Amino acid sequence: MAAKWMKRWLLAAGIYNIGWGLIFGFSPNLLFDWAAMERPNYPELWQCIAMIVGVYGVGYAAASADPVRHWPVVLVGFLGKLFGPIGFFQAAMLGRMPWKFGLVNVFNDLIWLVPFYLILRGAWRAYLADPGSDASDVRDQDGKTIDLLSKDQPVLLVFLRHFGCTFCREALADLRVQRSRIEAAGVRIALVHMSPDAEAAAFFARYALDDVPRFSDRGRGLYRRFELRRGAWRQLFGWPVWLRGARAVFADGHGLGALAGDGFQMPGAFLVLNGKIVTAYRHESAASRPDYCKLAAV
Repeated sequence: MAAKWMKRWLLAAGIYNIGWGLIFGFSPNLLFDWAAMERPNYPELWQCIAMIVGVYGVGYAAASADPVRHWPVVLVGFLGKLFGPIGFFQAAMLGRMPWKFGLVNVFNDLIWLVPFYLILRGAWRAYLADPGSDASDVRDQDGKTIDLLSKDQPVLLVFLRHFGCTFCREALADLRVQRSRIEAAGVRIALVHMSPDAEAAAFFARYALDDVPRFSDRGRGLYRRFELRRGAWRQLFGWPVWLRGARAVFADGHGLGALAGDGFQMPGAFLVLNGKIVTAYRHESAASRPDYCKLAAV
């Protein structure tokens, strides 16, 4: 839920932009006269800019009802307020615009940067803390729950990232190789994913795993039940992740695919018996690679 200050700042930005657009849309030469600059040959272009600023204001005002939900509007505004002053600074350094004109950037851009950034940070934190849907109704392709599936027989429950992720594909390849040893230990493999079941069945068939129990958890309720959160930036995009990912893609041939699911969701693996966790492996990063046989042996 967005804080009141977020709504107020965004509404203020909307009112300011709409007012700015109206004033300079109807008086396109006003700023140029104030800055002692030559009036533009085509004032209609400046009126077009004023119109764009005003339309942004309408977007901010509408987004102020729920800044967290409408974070893309805030992001677009933040980028504009970030790059606008940079462009002016370059023009002023080249002598193409007077420094006095930079006062426009102060009021149009700079004073809004920090509030917009804080709104985006709040939206990101809310995204990470999203509890997901209820896990009680998530069942495998045969209608069984995890508690029922793990009754009297341990289950190695593997939570996957989205199917386009090279580490998801690597995990499935590892399970294909280690499956016989895991099942020889009396442990059953089950997979949890975030895609439609039909899509998962076809994808798992490529790794000869389409016959194992699979749970389509598109609302990520099971992920939350097992305390698997969305990853922080370093867990998903840190240099070790990029380096391991390059090896998995090119050297090991796991490749990449389109995003299918929540790209920020972290994976994990659990040995479960009678609905209780016997042992847990929660990835420290997207590139972590558990030893599934070791987990099953426990």
